[in-house]
Amino acid sequence: MQRRNFMQQSLVTGATLLTGATLRANATAENAVGPNDSKPFNLQYGIHDGMFKELAGNDFLDQLKFAYDNGFRAMEDNGMMQRDKGMQEKIGNQLAKLGMSMGVFVIDAGDNWKTSFTTGKPEFTDRYLVACKEAVEVAKRCHAKWVTVVPGYFERKIPIGIQTANVIDMLRRCAEIMEPAGLVMVIESLSDNPDLFLRYSDQGYMVCKAVNSPSCKMLFDMYHMQRNEGDIIEHIDWSWDQIGYFQIGDNPGRKEPTSGEMNYKNIFKHLYYKGYKGLLGMEHGTAGPGKEGELNLIKNYRWSDDFIKKDVPYPH
Repeated sequence: MQRRNFMQQSLVTGATLLTGATLRANATAENAVGPNDSKPFNLQYGIHDGMFKELAGNDFLDQLKFAYDNGFRAMEDNGMMQRDKGMQEKIGNQLAKLGMSMGVFVIDAGDNWKTSFTTGKPEFTDRYLVACKEAVEVAKRCHAKWVTVVPGYFERKIPIGIQTANVIDMLRRCAEIMEPAGLVMVIESLSDNPDLFLRYSDQGYMVCKAVNSPSCKMLFDMYHMQRNEGDIIEHIDWSWDQIGYFQIGDNPGRKEPTSGEMNYKNIFKHLYYKGYKGLLGMEHGTAGPGKEGELNLIKNYRWSDDFIKKDVPYPH
């Protein structure tokens, strides 16, 4: 009888423990919002505000913590100059706390699409130089090292050589502001509009070489360059010594790697073995909707970042 009672009691206790363990497991599953794989990626991919809003909520500071918990170690924020000073400082403090790096923000001088260095007109250049000085103060608050510069539109009434000289002269003036602050302007070639002056990587390379400043480098946005010129890896190699920053986006659609035609696994591998230590901004949307889409984005980055094969040397 004693043995039977002991067995019955043991079964009840075991069932209770099992039920408790099951409940805890279910609760953990319900509360889980992501893979929680905090192992850093091989390269520094930089998220942006809203990228993980479904999984982490609308608060960007919470999104940064979520990104860190899932292996991301950088962020960028094109609209940083539009944020109030308090939020700029909060973002900077959160990045410092987590040990994450701040990527680019765009120098905002009003309407950046119409602001054009090509004209040489003070109505554009003077306003932009004021914005450069403001950007230096913003960078201090959020710990930024890079700022995005878009020279603006063609001025079709002026010969292309004169336009190019005006752009170079303006960037030199901007660099005089940036260099003492340790900031690097990264000039971006774009595909959005054929009226934009800067569209190709060789053009950006030529301008940066002419400016001849450590504070003026190229932003090589691989989405835009795939659309404008293709042959991404070779163009990267040609421009290598003037590239200061990369941005990511698959084509067509401007979503995460694996969503389009570009082989980002090979591109990332190429950058890694060339020794790139900088940031790669995730300037793209999410291919799928909701939480599942954001989880798949993380999985797609893990797959694309899995390019190191043990005991197999990279064929340089």
